[in-house]
Amino acid sequence: MILLTLLLVGLQAPDCTNPITQSDMTRCEVVRFEAADRDMNRQWKLTLAAERTADRSPSGDGRPGYADQLLKAQRAWLAYRDEHCRSDGYRMRGGSAEPMLIAGCRAELTGQRTKQLAALAEDH
Repeated sequence: MILLTLLLVGLQAPDCTNPITQSDMTRCEVVRFEAADRDMNRQWKLTLAAERTADRSPSGDGRPGYADQLLKAQRAWLAYRDEHCRSDGYRMRGGSAEPMLIAGCRAELTGQRTKQLAALAEDH
């Protein structure tokens, strides 16, 4: 029974308004990234729909449509974000704070990308 209680306590979400331990700080950054990623995915769907609507009026210049180009850009951006943040984490390479830095970087860049995607949707 004590073991079960200890396991359940360990699974509780940390207080992200005042995380104390490195583990809590890391989990809070992961939670922040997951929220930013959900927001970006919601915006992605809206932006992609706007780009597909814009594709209905092709310019006839033979280049890929807005939606195809956006998909290529998003895939490249995701690779950039992950590699950039991995290198950002190297400031604490091998240390217990490395995963926190990576997750925090991913949360920050993902929030910025969400704004970029929203701006693209507004332009169309």
